[in-house]
Amino acid sequence: MSGVTMDRPLPAGDAPGPGYTLRQPRLPRWTPAALAAAAAAVGIGIGIGAGLSSHIQWGLIAGLLFVVGMYALAARVEGRRQAKDRLATSLVWVCFLLAVVPLVSLVWETVSRGSKVLDGTFLSHSMAGVLTIQPGGGVYHAIIGTLEQVGIATAIAAPIGLLTAVYLVEYGRGRLAKAVTFFVDVMTGIPSIVAGLFILSFWILMLDFGYSGFAGAMALSILMMPVVVRSTEEMLKLVPNELREASLALGVPKWRTILKVVLPTAIGGIATGVMLSVARIAGESAPIVLLVFGSQVINNDPFDGAQSSLPYYIYEQWAAGNAASYDRAWGAALVLIAFVMILNLVARGIARWKAPKAGR
Repeated sequence: MSGVTMDRPLPAGDAPGPGYTLRQPRLPRWTPAALAAAAAAVGIGIGIGAGLSSHIQWGLIAGLLFVVGMYALAARVEGRRQAKDRLATSLVWVCFLLAVVPLVSLVWETVSRGSKVLDGTFLSHSMAGVLTIQPGGGVYHAIIGTLEQVGIATAIAAPIGLLTAVYLVEYGRGRLAKAVTFFVDVMTGIPSIVAGLFILSFWILMLDFGYSGFAGAMALSILMMPVVVRSTEEMLKLVPNELREASLALGVPKWRTILKVVLPTAIGGIATGVMLSVARIAGESAPIVLLVFGSQVINNDPFDGAQSSLPYYIYEQWAAGNAASYDRAWGAALVLIAFVMILNLVARGIARWKAPKAGR
């Protein structure tokens, strides 16, 4: 038996008794951490020696050395079977770090640059009367636009998406349900610019309405609707059929069963899906650039006149191409990230609040 040692030799034909113990050689628990540190040091050394200026290249070399070294060390000490397990674990950790490093770098860059201008004045003033080459100004008008446009989009998409999901789960049969499911899947992959072009051609060019926050909200609702349908549909499918059958057995109509039994049971997951879909559309820029037209002043009426939003404000300031506008763009990006993060935290809170309580 390769890699297995016994305290005393086992007589032929006998089973291991109480006096015999089987021991598999194992690497110490600190081995992965020590090997990772060594691989990082060697990777940095190779990168410096080879003249590689990118730290990403150093990290990739260190990750490759860690995976290969972990497999070779485990194969020598623990055997090939355990080495394969170590190899899979090492690959998972390396891929995890490859996914986390860009995210941490993005957040760090946004916080470090955006915090330069983020203060009370920046959050409470607009760009009215401020030249793009001058410091100062604020993002208040863009925050108002984002809140109104996302709110209107949610008011449009959430009820339609909820009712569509109820139809697909509770009533949907035959060709109509298959067609609705197909178009929901298609809408899930529609690029945001296509939704913006559709509203532009229909609402502004054909019906001759002007640029407004409401036009942008309609495009956002198109992007939000399939996400609401899919998330709500999955939550409704998780409701046990026994609850429906018990309600129907008592003579309760189906519509009332859905309203009083099915939806309250799945309300936590439904609310979470809606909040996550809101976070998904909050950063959309393409339809907003096409439809709201942008504004430097505060416009509290989303149905009349051009309006700004946080994604449009970031695009507008970055396109100005000077140091002051770059700082304002990073500050607005930080505000937008904070807004999306708050929505995700609210969604997690709702999910935990409405989660089924385990019985004692």
